[in-house]
Amino acid sequence: MDIEGIILKKLGKNKKIKAADIVKASGFSRAYINRFFQKLKNEGRIILLGRANKAYYVPADKKTVARARSLILSVRKILQNKNLSEDLVLDQIKRETGIFFNLPQNISNIIDYAFSEMLNNAIEHSKSLKIEIRAQRSAAGVVFEVRDWGVGIFNNIKKKRKLKNEFEAIQDLLKGKQTTSPREHTGEGIFFTSKAGNMLAIQSSRKKLIFNNILDDIFIKEAEKTIGTKVIFQIELKSKRNLAGIFKRYSDKAFSFAKTETKVFLYKIDTDFISRSQARRIVSGLDKFKNIVLDFKSVDTVGQAFADEIFRVWQRSHPDIKIEYRNANKNIEFMIKRAARPAS
Repeated sequence: MDIEGIILKKLGKNKKIKAADIVKASGFSRAYINRFFQKLKNEGRIILLGRANKAYYVPADKKTVARARSLILSVRKILQNKNLSEDLVLDQIKRETGIFFNLPQNISNIIDYAFSEMLNNAIEHSKSLKIEIRAQRSAAGVVFEVRDWGVGIFNNIKKKRKLKNEFEAIQDLLKGKQTTSPREHTGEGIFFTSKAGNMLAIQSSRKKLIFNNILDDIFIKEAEKTIGTKVIFQIELKSKRNLAGIFKRYSDKAFSFAKTETKVFLYKIDTDFISRSQARRIVSGLDKFKNIVLDFKSVDTVGQAFADEIFRVWQRSHPDIKIEYRNANKNIEFMIKRAARPAS
């Protein structure tokens, strides 16, 4: 029986086939049939696409290969974190699948930036031996996930910044322009990525930090214990978000990263904002910025010492930095205005 002929005939008719199709047609074992597929593949006459039970063969002409790859809309890769380059991983996914094919230009730019930044964080900060990549495209949008089994982002920040708990680490992360490796990184990647998509979720240890740009809010949720860090990014294909516009919004006229929004979350562990030490932790590192926005959403009250430390002491030490606040109730606003009033 001419097994090669059967394979090529079915490919000519169906444009793609699986080894199981030939096993069924010929009655021979899969191991025997795979020898013929391997021979045709080595000769450059067919190409294998996909993996495991989703793998199939197509003719090796460019048009057929391109069409077949454009239909692959999900991918999962386990990468060894040794000499790994985020740009090469992204290029490989683009070559082998249709996930990022023919996207609107604004979405393509955002995906390139967000994927590269999040994978680079895992490569250079996680100390994980392996990294898992998942990406999927649907009619609605694109989702990708970067997963490592390393030190964990919140624990890493807590340790490097000598903070008390994961909530303080999350608060520090939310400031933007913070990094545990200041010589190699600016600390802007997560900040801008969190603004670029519809949703960015960062899960580590037992906490999940969610940036929801549809609701224009940030959430912290309890999560199942996660060793290392899992990052999920999602953006709709119809999104009008523009990377250049996001950079411009948070930059000054000299095009440097100048503005950040930091939200206060310590209330979630039943801690009132009353002390100067709490205030100092909030503003730690914010002297890098020219504009600061403090969000008091869901915070019931602040103490006189807390307000005084930020809005009088720290502000007078940094007169060129503008501090704004939002979502402050009447009690908080009273304390802020009292602290910021001119000395008599």
